[in-house]
Amino acid sequence: MRFRFRPLAAVCGVALTALTLGSIEAAAVSAAKKAEAQTLLEELIPYRTAKGHGQVPALIDHLTEILKEAGFKSEEIVRLPLDIDGERTEGLVVRFPTKAINNLAPVVFLAHMDVVDAIPENWETDPYVPQIRDGYLYGRGAQDNKFGVALLVSTFANLKKEGFEPQRDLVLAFAGDEETGMLTTREILKHPFVRDAEYALNSDAGGGTMTKDGQAVAFSMQAAEKTYATFHLSTKSSGGHSSVPRPENAIYDLARALISVESIQFPVQFNEITRSMAAAVAEREGGEVGKALTSLLKDPGDQEAIAVMDAYPQYANMLWTTCVATMLKAGHAENALPQDATAVVNCRILPDTGGVKQVKSVLSAAIANDDVIIEDQRLSVESPASPIREDVLATLQAGVAVNYPGVAIQPTMSSGGTEGREYRSAGIPTYGAGSLALVRPDDSRAHGVNERIPLKSFHREMDYWDYVVRRVGQGARE
Repeated sequence: MRFRFRPLAAVCGVALTALTLGSIEAAAVSAAKKAEAQTLLEELIPYRTAKGHGQVPALIDHLTEILKEAGFKSEEIVRLPLDIDGERTEGLVVRFPTKAINNLAPVVFLAHMDVVDAIPENWETDPYVPQIRDGYLYGRGAQDNKFGVALLVSTFANLKKEGFEPQRDLVLAFAGDEETGMLTTREILKHPFVRDAEYALNSDAGGGTMTKDGQAVAFSMQAAEKTYATFHLSTKSSGGHSSVPRPENAIYDLARALISVESIQFPVQFNEITRSMAAAVAEREGGEVGKALTSLLKDPGDQEAIAVMDAYPQYANMLWTTCVATMLKAGHAENALPQDATAVVNCRILPDTGGVKQVKSVLSAAIANDDVIIEDQRLSVESPASPIREDVLATLQAGVAVNYPGVAIQPTMSSGGTEGREYRSAGIPTYGAGSLALVRPDDSRAHGVNERIPLKSFHREMDYWDYVVRRVGQGARE
């Protein structure tokens, strides 16, 4: 099916109407297969795949065994080793080949195998020993993003055993360092199984919200994300004895620079996705938030509305670029004047608004002091927003309807970062996929303590991915 573009509101309306009519049919995955997927997730959690522990290759050994047992050939399972800071990690690419002769490009399914390390003494459970409590599975990576690895591997393995024959190549692409650099992602993007993909579906960037009694509220499809950029601000002075203060002081100079950064107000800027997000939040929240967002949609320069939204950072971050001080280092002795002072300023930049270079110039103009050195840190990958495709949105909307009929997907922009940025930068449109329903904020524990996943939601995800993979491979029953 060749895709067409329509205005976002029209696309969402078409998809939701189809779901309301109940035209989507999907076969439920058996309880036994869901139990196997849960077991796989429990087997993955003990691998301490945080940077510095060298466990990604061992986890891939485990996945490779499962995939080969399901029938995937050795040449269809590709490991991409990479040495990063003296540690070996790997990316994994798995091809589910088509036998059809057509011009359909591959579709790639993303997840990442690495995790942010956990501090065991801060947890109620051992983060690397899976435990089940009150319907939740606890463990580092249970939510971010080993659940995605387990679900996708289980789905591919089940379909392979069943004899499913896709009408296009379907590809798994699992990064080994998504949390720390995404260098394996860049290696994956060079591979011929991936580089010519039509689009990618990212299991690390979809999902939804439910109430404590299990009522679905909303689901998202990430189609854009802010650019991650870090700057070091540094100052120097000659130092000296603390008993003889001088007008020049590296700490005070840096402090004044940071106050200037704090005062920066980036303009409100909308794209197709954030305009839709703002309208949805305005309708859902109402009150002063709804009024302010409605005003900004009409007039992005409305200062009264901007002042209101400043008090709601959980919504305001979709409206403008942000820069914030996150780290400080200064001085070398308590009885000496500082010779050096450095601050880290982290920025999250709206897509298609000028990028890192433009933000750096804004910082420089606000600080207005040539003695404050502003330096870019790490490589900041800027990526465009993915176009809202009618076919992709309809597929993911129907996937959500398998478990949560009548609840519309909202295309979103993430303020945080995923490897979707790397794919978009490489020219592969990427969309957050999944219907994992969480009670927020209680279940939003990725990167934090006591990370967990509701098992009922996890089991439902097996039905979601079975449907979505079949439909993308043009094998779904409708």
